[in-house]
Amino acid sequence: MGEKKQGAVGRRAVLIGGGAAVVGAAVVARDELRRAWYRVPGVEKDRVEGELDHAGAEWTAASRANWRRADRPDDFTIDRVVIHVVQGSFPTALKVFKDPGHGAATHYVVRKDGHVAQMIRELDVAFHAGSRDMNERSIGIEHEGFVDRPQDFTAAMYASSARLTAGICARYGIPVDRTHIIGHVEVEGTDHTDPGPHWDWDRYMKLVRDASRVAATAS
Repeated sequence: MGEKKQGAVGRRAVLIGGGAAVVGAAVVARDELRRAWYRVPGVEKDRVEGELDHAGAEWTAASRANWRRADRPDDFTIDRVVIHVVQGSFPTALKVFKDPGHGAATHYVVRKDGHVAQMIRELDVAFHAGSRDMNERSIGIEHEGFVDRPQDFTAAMYASSARLTAGICARYGIPVDRTHIIGHVEVEGTDHTDPGPHWDWDRYMKLVRDASRVAATAS
């Protein structure tokens, strides 16, 4: 047999490479078709009422008037977590988010002792940020307490909320940084000031990063 020229590309290699490109293009096309399909009105994923996205949370449904059914992340990309403070108690937050006249609710509420209530599924759009664009792209986390009372932000609350945010970031590939984890006050056009000057962002972001590393190691 004769020696093949160095650097020559065989017909089989070309065919295999071409086949891989075709398969890759087909996967991209399938994903784009799926995303387009979930944007069609009335089309949605199978779901179980009250199913939790965060293990260990308590399910307590917000009023249907305070959120919009969706199929995220297939119809809207999730790339933000928005941190809120209730300006009241945990029971107050649950009560107003169950009120159809309130017009707003977050996906989660975190109590001072770290207990988490989930009120809206992550795939759905909560009316929490005062901006349609931010609502569609984000998950909102409410925290019991008042912005002018630093004692309301307990170690248990910070730790529990950080684990929640780390899980959300892992699920949707959200970078763990202050560009993607923001306060309500940072939403463009908002007139809200929460979580306020006493929310310890350095402490919180360290806890989120630590929780993210622990989750990555466990998996």
